[in-house]
Amino acid sequence: MATVGGSGSDGKGQGVETPVTYYRLEEVAKRNSLKEIWLVIHGRVYDVTRFLNEHPGGEEVLLEQAGADASESFEDVGHSLDAREMLKQYYIGDVHPNDLKPESDSKLAGIWQILVDS
Repeated sequence: MATVGGSGSDGKGQGVETPVTYYRLEEVAKRNSLKEIWLVIHGRVYDVTRFLNEHPGGEEVLLEQAGADASESFEDVGHSLDAREMLKQYYIGDVHPNDLKPESDSKLAGIWQILVDS
């Protein structure tokens, strides 16, 4: 895990420096049990442990993807904008740049990034 400064927004339209925490995929892979569940969705790391019992698709769905890149599964399900908005509260950092894979559909990734950043 590494933390570096990055530009962000304070929610008031004024840019401020906000630290970004980077996680290696091997670190994410360790978080794959009922005790702690992390997922990667489009290069961002989410700790969804608190959401386990609330997930409409059941905890099994999250456990199947735990500790891995769940981007494709997340998109295949067709999550609503509300679900995407809810995901933001579980964000804990980004995948380390050295571990990022090129997105197979850069247009979809760009749309996702706009939604996440808004």
